[in-house]
Amino acid sequence: MAIAKYTMVLGVLALGGCGFRLAGSDALPAVMARPYLSLKDPYTDFSREFEHALKSAGAAPTLTRDGATAFVDITKDLVEQRTLAVSGKNIPTEYELTYTVTFSARIADKEVLAPQTISLSRDFSFNEALQLAKANEADILRQQMARDLVAIAMHRLTSLK
Repeated sequence: MAIAKYTMVLGVLALGGCGFRLAGSDALPAVMARPYLSLKDPYTDFSREFEHALKSAGAAPTLTRDGATAFVDITKDLVEQRTLAVSGKNIPTEYELTYTVTFSARIADKEVLAPQTISLSRDFSFNEALQLAKANEADILRQQMARDLVAIAMHRLTSLK
């Protein structure tokens, strides 16, 4: 049992020593220490996940522009659903969810990240008899797409130097 513990500790040290980091754990540049977030809607899945990701990366988002080291502007945060297929009775059987976000970043009056539009789409089947379960599936897909979009946005912000 003690040998297994030592082996695990040595493995963790070896990974840390070679520069291994978990995906999404890149450090934000110092200019992103106190960002001001201009959000279209602070209650969307993307907005909540984005703010959480910034805090997890060590940033302390400010509530006012005063004292902010950077400005992140979210100009588009939109989820759209469209019908992909219908049955012979004209009942939808498949939908597509598309989550689109547009954001940019400025430091003082200098634009350091031009407006970036990122979009993800997922399709899911629909069964009228399972309407509640399928609505829950759509919510889960939307939340996962928001997390994926945040990961992409954070990667672009960590590339700022």
